[in-house]
Amino acid sequence: MRLLLLGCTGLVGRELVPMLRQAGHQLTLVSRQQRQEPEAEWLQLDPADPRSWQDQALLQALSQAEGVVNLAGEPIAEKRWTPAHQRILETSRLETTRLLVEAIQASPTPPQVLVNASAIGYYGTSVSQRFVESSPAGDDFLASLCRRWEQATLAVPDGTRAVTVRIGIVVAPDGGALGKMLPVFRAGFGGPIGSGRQWMSWIHRSDLCALILRALEDPNWTGAVNGVAPQPVSMTDFCRELGRSLGRPSLLPVPAPVLQVLLGDGASVVLEGQQVGSERLETLGFSFRYPDLPSALAAATS
Repeated sequence: MRLLLLGCTGLVGRELVPMLRQAGHQLTLVSRQQRQEPEAEWLQLDPADPRSWQDQALLQALSQAEGVVNLAGEPIAEKRWTPAHQRILETSRLETTRLLVEAIQASPTPPQVLVNASAIGYYGTSVSQRFVESSPAGDDFLASLCRRWEQATLAVPDGTRAVTVRIGIVVAPDGGALGKMLPVFRAGFGGPIGSGRQWMSWIHRSDLCALILRALEDPNWTGAVNGVAPQPVSMTDFCRELGRSLGRPSLLPVPAPVLQVLLGDGASVVLEGQQVGSERLETLGFSFRYPDLPSALAAATS
């Protein structure tokens, strides 16, 4: 399959691109970064900029693509949610997806499938509720952003199968939440953030990439799918297991006010969390390589 990839040069893309290539797919990557992938076509463009979609090389790549993967979006919980940063979070997701879908609508040969990212922030945060794909959207900023993001995806033509992956906390050693926690835990200073009771709905990066690959190749995949492992855990349990896998203590909690000073409203993603499962993945026949946290952390920290 010939694939057009947007936003696939970050944490997930570092494993997804080699996996897609190994599966025999031909790849064209669109990124603001300079060329990094020698075995794929590379277009250095900003997919959130309308001018990029006037580029003939990009339009030709889209017209030739049988599938599209769009993971574009600024990281959610790495900066304070100032009004300016909220606009960046929105533009990087909503504009990229809107422009992509408009280009698909205008294409003489639209792709067979679009796999578009979303996030489990769609459901809002809760200590007590459990969410699955049929659960309603929440009402905070992130839930609103995810809802609008997904609505933009649904405007694809009837001939393009759309799959939305609501991604949880991605477990990988070279970035994301785990990447930030590892140096602290290896130094013996790690511990739960906030109360420790908040839920962490996670997925190992290898499983997320395999899920995206299945979504591309299997015509039975459509609609929203939660990209989370079967066993969400509390923050306390996550930190305890991480400490155990590293042979380090996990006794020193990080007070919530410290995180709020650093991240402002963005701290709610880490401090509140949500318990998310999937009612669709088993029906679709997806099998996890790392279904439980001990095996996922062992693979990520070895």
